[in-house]
Amino acid sequence: MPESGVSRAQHTHIPTDRTGLPAATGPTATAAARRTGLLVTLVLGGLTALPPLSMDMYLPALPAVTDALHAPAATVQLTLTACLGGMALGQVVVGPMSDRWGRRRPLLLGMVVYVLATALCVFAPTTELLIGFRLLQGLAGAAGIVIARAVVRDMYDGVEMARFFSTLMLISGVAPVVAPLIGGQVLRFTDWRGIFAVLTVVGVLLTLVVWKWLHETLPPEERHTGGVGDALRTMRGLLADRTFTGYMVAGSLAFAALFAYVSASPFVVQEIYGASPQTFSLLFGINSIGLITVGQINGKVLVGRISLDKALGFGLGVIVLAATALLLMTSGAFGDVGLVPVAAGLFVLMSAMGLAMPNTNAQALMRTKHAAGSASALLGTSSFLIGAIASPLVGIAGDATAVPMAVVQLVCAVGAMACFLGLCRPWQRGGARA
Repeated sequence: MPESGVSRAQHTHIPTDRTGLPAATGPTATAAARRTGLLVTLVLGGLTALPPLSMDMYLPALPAVTDALHAPAATVQLTLTACLGGMALGQVVVGPMSDRWGRRRPLLLGMVVYVLATALCVFAPTTELLIGFRLLQGLAGAAGIVIARAVVRDMYDGVEMARFFSTLMLISGVAPVVAPLIGGQVLRFTDWRGIFAVLTVVGVLLTLVVWKWLHETLPPEERHTGGVGDALRTMRGLLADRTFTGYMVAGSLAFAALFAYVSASPFVVQEIYGASPQTFSLLFGINSIGLITVGQINGKVLVGRISLDKALGFGLGVIVLAATALLLMTSGAFGDVGLVPVAAGLFVLMSAMGLAMPNTNAQALMRTKHAAGSASALLGTSSFLIGAIASPLVGIAGDATAVPMAVVQLVCAVGAMACFLGLCRPWQRGGARA
């Protein structure tokens, strides 16, 4: 493994920037900073894009997997749950590891295991083995999620951190837009196994990019030296912070509402409303564009002008309203409304996530510079664990009704708003803008 940028700079006495890369001086400083910032943004964007790519590229193939492996829809949905649960548990391990050993080594190890697990999915002969390989894929893929957030916390603070999270949402948001489209096109030429083959290639390329260009951002003097007990005490201290826990749970419940859509929409759109895999992919992409657009409005327009809590509260309110409308439509309160109104409700719900997700992460991490890796692990673990619980619930009544999806979304949305108001209590902080 090549020596990190931090180590090289220390040996040659070259000043470094916050990314560990040599800092430019003189007239070229601004240009060098921009190049470095763009490079780090692209690498971190790739890391945060890999999990939605792993999940969403596979979505158009769920009905095909059901037929090919002769398994019920609820069992096949467990392949999503296993991957999501693995991502949740993996972050608990990787986060403290990155606080102790730095960001690079745990990340590279996780990427290598991710590639191997994804390759095994290509050859899975049964649903049970596919579920097991997806669990391993999620455990390894967690490294990219948790360490990307920790690196952002290493480099930024306050409003700049919130803006960077919105920028990451733009980059990583491309994955949900293109992933179902790619998955749908891959299914034209091969079966569902070909999707995992493509993901294996993507994992190899991203591993090489990380190995070459992502340098260490956590200096040795800022690392934790304790063992498992110290990591557990750190996490316990974070959870004792009522405000941090409020943002963590509110963001996790909002994510669960989003993942209820991710898990149920292939069956809702294709089986209940009779759309083709390509139509489903197009609708999924449009919804992801809505999320990206609102995320950019949050980062470029709202952050720094209004408080993050106001933007977050508005986003959660819209999610509650959209989930309520979806429940009324899918339960037949307005008669047989068809696909278009339901798709419109899902678009509004997904778009509002662009206000909820970056602001909960930013507000929580602003309180935890002393343990960014552990805090990032708790944020990710909570999100994926609650999402994994929500995933099988959307199929509890079979694939003939969309009501369970809408019920799960509404319960999660109301719970997120309750945590935000009851635990975070934004009015007590005077509406601070950062």
